[in-house]
Amino acid sequence: MEPADLTRLRDWFDRYCRTFYVDDAEAQRNIALKEEHTRRVCANMELLVESLGLEEGSRRLAMTVALFHDVGRFEQYRRYGTFKDADSVNHAALGARVLAEERVLDRLPTAEQSLIVRAVALHNAFILPADLDSTTGLYVRLIRDADKLDIWRVFLDYYRAPAEERASAVSLGFADRPACSPDVLACLREGKMVNLSQLATLNDFKLLQLSWVHDLNFPASFRLAREQGYLAGIAATLPAVPAVQVVVLAVLAELERRGTL
Repeated sequence: MEPADLTRLRDWFDRYCRTFYVDDAEAQRNIALKEEHTRRVCANMELLVESLGLEEGSRRLAMTVALFHDVGRFEQYRRYGTFKDADSVNHAALGARVLAEERVLDRLPTAEQSLIVRAVALHNAFILPADLDSTTGLYVRLIRDADKLDIWRVFLDYYRAPAEERASAVSLGFADRPACSPDVLACLREGKMVNLSQLATLNDFKLLQLSWVHDLNFPASFRLAREQGYLAGIAATLPAVPAVQVVVLAVLAELERRGTL
């Protein structure tokens, strides 16, 4: 991939986003949120590839994956009015389909096209395929980390914002009740990722976000997560009860340990 290719793809993405702009303030807030999220994920990706010392062509491939990782979100929201995949469509699969239907990548070598589409399609998978080749696996793990680093910011901003300023689709419709589900707490106690299917409340969703610490892949990801402080901010919004705080402190201790290696 050449520098001009990445410039062209960035220009296409900007034009594509604008086709979803609307006059409705609430809907536009949700579209703008995903556009800004993409830009911040790209910034995270730059930091991660720099930490790995990837050569320029590989860096541009990684930046393209970051640029398009959530391209399916825009059509998802226009069709269904939600970012909740379970109530609509898998946004990663939709994103891969958008890239194919729009023929966005046609001027790139076939192998690069396949890698980008595969990484976009897998960026939100709960478990990665066992047969994933090492090259594709690198880009998938990079985008998963770059994405999480900004998703934590998105949600912390949401939790802190006045209700009238929140992007309404962010909470995915979970009930804002004080309870935390026992199964969710058990996953965290065992150092496991929480599955979206286990959630019943917004607090469960916050705990799921904390569990993503167990799915970070690169030393720089832990360092950035620790420095940004978003996880600690999310943790501070959870109930100050022993069953919750014991798992929260364990997650933050893990982040502190691995973020300072």
